[in-house]
Amino acid sequence: MAAAEGQVSPQASGKNWHEVVLQTLKRNDIRLVPYVPDRVLTTLIKSIHADPFFTTFPTAREEEAVGIIAGAWMGGMRGAVLMQTSGFATLANVLASLVVPSQIPLIMFVSERGTLGEFNYGQTLVCRTMRPVLDSLAMEHHTCTRLDEFEFIVDRSIKQAVTTQAPVALILSPLLTGGKVFDK
Repeated sequence: MAAAEGQVSPQASGKNWHEVVLQTLKRNDIRLVPYVPDRVLTTLIKSIHADPFFTTFPTAREEEAVGIIAGAWMGGMRGAVLMQTSGFATLANVLASLVVPSQIPLIMFVSERGTLGEFNYGQTLVCRTMRPVLDSLAMEHHTCTRLDEFEFIVDRSIKQAVTTQAPVALILSPLLTGGKVFDK
């Protein structure tokens, strides 16, 4: 996909995926970013902590982070949650009973585990169920695989979520992030 007129593509500007996320969150006034620690997201998490624009902190569980974002939205603040695929397995209830019916524009960045050489069978099972759960909730979701499309997808997904007051999941494929590196 070619960059829109007047925009520089992430590859041409030398950005990497986590810099794209950071800049796109800022551009869309997403200030609150609770997360559950994850190795793939470490550089992004450190960058968000280092930037005074953001309020960020770790949570014990993914549904706690989602609840914080729901409360923040009701108080007039936009937020996003960072997690990995396995954490998504705990979210069906909070998504179906709070986020979707209350029309909360939750932005979820999910680092994808359970695919492309995964060694942990539990991760593969959750990965296989994540998209069907999102589909059953009629939640918008995109699997991001290419840096040249990534900024467009993230920016437009955030804008659509806020405008339609509907949640969105941005699944960060190992093809984009490099995934988790496994020791031999």
